Amino acid sequence: MNDLLERDARIVGQVGKLRFSPLAAARGRGSYLYDADGRAVLDLSMCAGAAGLGYGHPAIVEAVSRAVRDMAGASLLLHANPDAVALGEQLLATMPDPDDQRVWFGHAGSDANDAAVRIVQAATGRSRFISFIGSYHGGQSGSMAVSGHSAMTHTLPRPGLVLLPYPDPYRGLFSVEEVFRLLDFHLETVAPADQVAAVIVEPIMSDGGLIVPPSGFFAGLRQRCDRHGILLIVDEVKVGLGRSGTFHAFDAEGITPDVVTFGKGLGGGLPLSAVVGSVDLMDIAPAFAMMTTSGNPVSTAAGGAVLRTIADEGLVEAAATQGKLLRNGIRELARDHTIIGDVRGRGLAIGVDLVDNPESKAPAPVTTAAKVILRCYQLGVHLLYVGLSGNVLELTPALTIGEEEISQAIDVLDAALADVAGGAVTDDQVAPYMMW
Repeated sequence: MNDLLERDARIVGQVGKLRFSPLAAARGRGSYLYDADGRAVLDLSMCAGAAGLGYGHPAIVEAVSRAVRDMAGASLLLHANPDAVALGEQLLATMPDPDDQRVWFGHAGSDANDAAVRIVQAATGRSRFISFIGSYHGGQSGSMAVSGHSAMTHTLPRPGLVLLPYPDPYRGLFSVEEVFRLLDFHLETVAPADQVAAVIVEPIMSDGGLIVPPSGFFAGLRQRCDRHGILLIVDEVKVGLGRSGTFHAFDAEGITPDVVTFGKGLGGGLPLSAVVGSVDLMDIAPAFAMMTTSGNPVSTAAGGAVLRTIADEGLVEAAATQGKLLRNGIRELARDHTIIGDVRGRGLAIGVDLVDNPESKAPAPVTTAAKVILRCYQLGVHLLYVGLSGNVLELTPALTIGEEEISQAIDVLDAALADVAGGAVTDDQVAPYMMW
């Protein structure tokens, strides 16, 4: 395995890496990745949620094998193919108004949000957007330009973008009312409402710290958008498709978005994303957002298998049940580990907020989160950290995770927190894995 890491270091540029441990996977099965020596590591990240059904799920293997064997071209751009059309039908059937909506397919959440922004601007004739501090909408120039994460300050926001605080119930820096007061003030002054095309927002702020918004936040956003003729784009890339314990994460908020973006788990580990919006938006112009292999039959076959499996195996309900079990188990650990300030989330989108001071809720240093992650890896569990201060452990395990795996995860996290508190991991050991 050292050979694989050495080859990786020699040929893969740093600009494309986000590595939190020395994990190098030779193969995967279910919730586990295996290194070249056969050591099993329980993956609580699933590649940031991209492999939502785990690794090597039989339904995906069968669908992809069939699609490759009878490959109906390589693109939806130049001609229709049955897998892409069928996936579009499946996806629209989950939406509030399927008869008035269309689908665009891409390769990742980054290009989905990029396309959504371009489509909405063209359709409305408005150039301003509203987003939130802490948001991560992708790694393409257009999606980065409407993001607000502290790790993305190397890229300037698009002209006219308004960034608002995302209300955080744990730290309470800005209440819902205060956020709306700021929003209303912007719309009345420097960002006139008739210039704003859309608000783009995550139903659970993912990379900003797995923050679940307070009650009433989304309803208030929807009301203000309707009042001013502003569209509402909901980014479901990381937390959609059952992960939150509802099929769409926005279902928990009781609102209907104008545009929804999907990615990560939609492809079951293969590159696939989607934008869903009304006919008026999605038919704004032909050949408006072109990528040669969009709607690829192999990727969309995987996507179809993902949606069928979520329904057939009851994975929405399972995510709600297993997520509660995992959150409660970690909350029990907080009795012995005061570094755990908050355990939050919905379903199997979970954040563990590490604090330096439980009373002030001051975030723990990013080095502490990195040490916990490295020690977890050494003990057989893989996870990531997120948050504007890099202090939130992020758990997005497979929707198929079982109770034994949850028990393993809790036991390892318990041991890792104790070991880090005892000085088992040094600053030098985690220096190569200090990411965003």
